Amino acid sequence: MTNLYIIYWKGKKMELIDKTALFKISYGLYVLTTNDGKKDNGMICNTVMQVTSEPLTVAVGINKANYSCETVLKTKKMNVVTLTEKCDFSIFERFGFASGKEKDKFENLKYWKSQNGLPVLVDIVNSFISLEVKESIDLETHYLFICQVTEAKSISDDNSMTYDYYHKYVKRKTDTTKKGYVCTICGYIYEGEPLPEDFICPICKYPASAFVKL
Repeated sequence: MTNLYIIYWKGKKMELIDKTALFKISYGLYVLTTNDGKKDNGMICNTVMQVTSEPLTVAVGINKANYSCETVLKTKKMNVVTLTEKCDFSIFERFGFASGKEKDKFENLKYWKSQNGLPVLVDIVNSFISLEVKESIDLETHYLFICQVTEAKSISDDNSMTYDYYHKYVKRKTDTTKKGYVCTICGYIYEGEPLPEDFICPICKYPASAFVKL
């Protein structure tokens, strides 16, 4: 019966679930902006998709460990701002490697605000969508927010940045002299063996499944 969970490819035994297959799914990269009532905040997000056209509905997945998730649960609104290939690594450091609880992520950054009062970055984005949450689905480690579009604008014709483009041309190269596991999202290296199953990346808050061995 155990053979039901094993497949063979070109004579090589493989596990039925190869997690690297999920890396082949194409994603965009966005800055998701919010406001907690005191200050503007933002995070890097790659889990955004339009699910229906009538009514115009977008789904957004956010890790519960992100402060933005707490803010969206409270305010029921967010902006999704689409990054372009002009965006450099500093934007990912600013919005992906620190918590909005501890840092003003919009300090010294150019932006304007949409009708819902939330930030929209300039120069490195090609569009934004303002969203109002209609339903929140608890997925254990994440919330999936089902949202109605309240405003949307195309800003430029620059190419949208994809997750694949980020890894090939933007993300800093991993230091291969270190031993351990590297986060495929932000590049954080866990030095040690083995990687705990319940480990959470201290930088981007992704779980152990996002790590690969160096």
